[in-house]
Amino acid sequence: MSKELFKGSVFLNPVPAVIITSKNKEGKENAFTVAWTGTICTNPPMLSIAIRPERLSYEYIKETMEFTVNLPNSFQVRETDYCGVVSGRDIDKIKHLKLTSKPGHHINSPYIEECPVNIECKVTQIIPLGTHDLFLAEVAGSHIDKKIIDDNGKIHFEWANLINYCHGEYFPMSKKPIGQFGFSVAKNPALIDKYSHIKSYIEYTEEKKNKKITPDRKKKDIKKTKNKKKK
Repeated sequence: MSKELFKGSVFLNPVPAVIITSKNKEGKENAFTVAWTGTICTNPPMLSIAIRPERLSYEYIKETMEFTVNLPNSFQVRETDYCGVVSGRDIDKIKHLKLTSKPGHHINSPYIEECPVNIECKVTQIIPLGTHDLFLAEVAGSHIDKKIIDDNGKIHFEWANLINYCHGEYFPMSKKPIGQFGFSVAKNPALIDKYSHIKSYIEYTEEKKNKKITPDRKKKDIKKTKNKKKK
């Protein structure tokens, strides 16, 4: 494996693309897109978002210490991108995009009804870092689309068609898992069987090195050679 060395930069990709909604004390609402967000604590449940101080939402959130994380689906990728490139100082993005703003249950910040998942947050700390300030927030409650909850109460995020952001582009979330937590050391026969086709990295590389030419592959290669000679 050959690698190229790059100067210090954050190459942590992919990341979730989310729309953050907020409301200032005057009742003005805004929505903007964030890719730098993440889970930081289980108990209490907490997450973080990084915001540039020049953003309008920075003012709103710092003023009220509340915001809502809205997880858009693949059919809302245009809206997601629009919220990230157009300023709320110039246009009411929620109204312009004809999105439905719903009042929060635990906080005054609104949430977007069309997004399958909405997470209401209360800011506990703001940490200045440089180009961005890090907002640490405790999750007050969430709204989950009933369509992605099965009969046993399990939430299936893969049913929501969520969006990933990777190096300037948006990608849909895969619906097919390639493993699950703990499967590499599983003792449950059903779980072992479910992922028995998933090889280790060593197995993949060894298989690639020792890959034999099958009869079908051989026929295709011969056919290609004949066609090249005819040309």
